[in-house]
Amino acid sequence: MNANVDDNQKRIVCDPDVHHGEPCIRGTRIAVSVVVASLADLSIEDILREYPQLSLEDVQAAIHYAAQAARSTLVA
Repeated sequence: MNANVDDNQKRIVCDPDVHHGEPCIRGTRIAVSVVVASLADLSIEDILREYPQLSLEDVQAAIHYAAQAARSTLVA
């Protein structure tokens, strides 16, 4: 497993006590789904301004997480 994938996995947490267990950026209550959905209307730079507690690497980890989830989801 490469270091970038490891880093992405360390940035995303699923904690039942935080945001109902939904995958979130570590150390925040910001759900991966919120970050990814924001990309429909905002640039990464806009997201970083909107959520100053996030880093570029956090946003990239959220995108990577969503891409992996999409690959593992069967669509009928």
